[in-house]
Amino acid sequence: LQILSKGELQVSDKERHTQLEQMFRDIATIVADKCVNPETKRPYTVILIERAMKDIHYSVKPNKSTKQQALEVIRQLKETMQIERAHMRLRFILPAKDGKKLKEKLKPLIKVTESEDFQEQLEIVCLIDPGCFREIDELIRSETKGKGSLEVLSLKDVEEGDEKLE
Repeated sequence: LQILSKGELQVSDKERHTQLEQMFRDIATIVADKCVNPETKRPYTVILIERAMKDIHYSVKPNKSTKQQALEVIRQLKETMQIERAHMRLRFILPAKDGKKLKEKLKPLIKVTESEDFQEQLEIVCLIDPGCFREIDELIRSETKGKGSLEVLSLKDVEEGDEKLE
């Protein structure tokens, strides 16, 4: 009983190596899912991300979550290659009386406004940086007191299909 409660499990070198390799692959997969090339808006492959991570000599931290490490990797990769988080496409529907005032507060957080419709209420479809999502959500909730709505149209805005070469 004492061994079970206070003892430590011995992990072999091969097991540890396999576990770290798996985490490395998971981190690269998360980065590939969340990021695009800012010029072409196309996603990077997992293999390309893995190679870039090796180039910057990224070492996996076994006690941190893969998602936290992936966000850290994105920051480090920005210094060496063209990479950026894929934008989220959102739709806001705001009551008319709060619309104008709230639009000014949202403007610095929005990357690209795709469409804007202002009749009974203000409806905006736009692209944002995923890091701003929580801030935008809280702003809309607090300013409209639950009357405004925020809808996620797509989690990542990427170009699909073949590229035409001239």
